Amino acid sequence: MQDESFTIEAMALPPFHKNGYILGCHATRQAAYIDPGDEAEELMRWSDENGFRLSSILLTHAHMDHICGVGAVRSKGPFPIYLHREDAPLYEALERQGRAFGFEYPPAPPWDHELREGQDVHVGDLTLQVYHTPGHSPGSVSLVLGRHVFCGDVVFAGSIGRTDLPGGSYETLIESIRSKIIPLGDEKILHSGHGPDTTVGRERQSNPFLRDL
Repeated sequence: MQDESFTIEAMALPPFHKNGYILGCHATRQAAYIDPGDEAEELMRWSDENGFRLSSILLTHAHMDHICGVGAVRSKGPFPIYLHREDAPLYEALERQGRAFGFEYPPAPPWDHELREGQDVHVGDLTLQVYHTPGHSPGSVSLVLGRHVFCGDVVFAGSIGRTDLPGGSYETLIESIRSKIIPLGDEKILHSGHGPDTTVGRERQSNPFLRDL
């Protein structure tokens, strides 16, 4: 997906089919990698081939499918890792998360910077606004750039994130969607952690979890 000032490239690969995103600034050719997972090597190759230089790793939350590729990305350069502090225990437990589901992962590299509600994060000339949207995990965040929202596993096309994992809360997730996502406006494009892009308006009309919010 291309805009006048930026490109968004998404990729999802087995086993989790989790969407990883490269957000590239046209003016500076700097890029952020949002949620590196199984697709990390392929998406970094795309970034190189298209002339973008990674400058940061931004994590919407720290479940294993969203962070298992962080080590592969970090091995290519000292890109700072941004994470909400409330998901630090999950991030630092990547090995344990993997073993619980039959996967073997090395420890994640130390994270560098905290993502906080109301913070601005810069990628070249682009500015993303940070919204704390807990419920799927305690430190889940959504990153807003103009009409685009990288919402992790907060809301999907036709569904919402699961809340049965440690630290999850259905009530908290619904409140995050009601108070943070819906007020962004119907025209906002949601780039979710799994599945296709959608919009706030489409989900308000058709998502069974959002109809009464």
